[in-house]
Amino acid sequence: MSTFDEFAAVHETHIGVVFLVGERAYKLKKPVNLEFVDFSTPRLRLAACRREVELNRRLAPDVYLGVSEVSDVDGGAADYLVVMRRMPEDRRLSTLVKQGEDVAEVVDRLARMIAAFHSTAARGERISAEGSRDAIRQRWCDSFDQVRQVGVLDGDLTAEIERLTLDFLAGREPMFARRIAAGRVLDGHGDLLTDDVFCLDDGPRVLDCLEFDDRLRWLDGLDDIAFLAMDLERLGATDTARRLLDRYAEFAADPAPASLRHHYIAYRAFVRAKVACLRATQGDAASKRTAREYADLTLRHLRAGRPRLIMVGGLPGTGKSTVAGLVADELGAVLLSTDRLRKELAGRSPHESAAAEYQRGIYTPEHTERTYGELLHRASGLLAEGETVVLDASWVRADDRAEAERTAARAHSEAVALRCVAPAEVAAQRIRARHGDVSDADPRIAAAMSRDADSWPSASDIDTSGTPARSLAQALRVLVD
Repeated sequence: MSTFDEFAAVHETHIGVVFLVGERAYKLKKPVNLEFVDFSTPRLRLAACRREVELNRRLAPDVYLGVSEVSDVDGGAADYLVVMRRMPEDRRLSTLVKQGEDVAEVVDRLARMIAAFHSTAARGERISAEGSRDAIRQRWCDSFDQVRQVGVLDGDLTAEIERLTLDFLAGREPMFARRIAAGRVLDGHGDLLTDDVFCLDDGPRVLDCLEFDDRLRWLDGLDDIAFLAMDLERLGATDTARRLLDRYAEFAADPAPASLRHHYIAYRAFVRAKVACLRATQGDAASKRTAREYADLTLRHLRAGRPRLIMVGGLPGTGKSTVAGLVADELGAVLLSTDRLRKELAGRSPHESAAAEYQRGIYTPEHTERTYGELLHRASGLLAEGETVVLDASWVRADDRAEAERTAARAHSEAVALRCVAPAEVAAQRIRARHGDVSDADPRIAAAMSRDADSWPSASDIDTSGTPARSLAQALRVLVD
């Protein structure tokens, strides 16, 4: 007896009908001509059926069995059906997540499967063009226009989403260009949703790619997998979504910055928000709340994905390097240090002593100016690539801080200032306890720097007299706000 008990059912959408009979599913295209798809003639429907089978066999070859002809009373071809192996409803990924099942193994297999699929997917000039910064911005802007026209979402919410999106894109053109050059833009699935993933004993099956518009499948591989991550998060499986992206990055050898992950999740959430808005205007009352939920998800990821330039400063012995390292680790940011960079520029090993009198040796004003200039030059390039950068330096000069803020502004990034402070006796004891440290400062130099330091009213003070964990907690409160 069939595992489906010969149960028959019919599911209908605005462009098709699916008949479920026994162990088979039959998909019929409706004879419609809509803005985004034309199934108005039998010839067009046949071509669409064949295309659907061809494309979906890439990820589910044993599910898409072929195309069948529907005959009229005279035996002629009246229409066409996509014939599929029927999938068990209770093995949908969405169902398993909602039931609280452990899907970690499934997610790992999915990540490996999609990464392998992406590695051999078609690429080319026309495909790559769809992954450019300008193409992505245009898709966002089209969605903004549509959402504004229907007026379902709060205007202030949409405005903040638009501002954060366009600001991110304005400063990140080099990152998108590098993704294209690395072959990251490809002919993918385009519509990865938990409802369309079936978790079978011999591995997952991924169904229903976007077959009616090639351009919607031409995208960055990270954009493709981010759709599924977004859908998992929507179901409350945030840790599972993060695991999916982490495993995909591992299997695809994809070094994408966290900001790009956040951006693509936000984009996918806003597309779903737009669809919900359109449904709300058609009388679906629940869709207004759904649209707001997706918009809130969009905003959370846009805020989390803002590349930032974080200045962590303070006098010698105040623990600035410790705090900077902890912050960088917590945020997954790139850490740059003037102590290391100064010696690199001077051709010295980081732990080689270069101790000298105040503002002598490699610590002259000229050396210092060169060090900060190179520090900000490197930070600028990293911000353009979507990285958040933590800059570990004393930042005693107001001119250096002002130039850092200008660097962040040019990269359409936020500048944040953290100043580490500690009682004089604590700082002095830390300096005396150093052995083989990168810094060459001693208590006399620390005192001289303190006398010469410009005021820093814009910085948030971090009291480092307690444990490193306590200092980090203070810093994160500032950064989260």
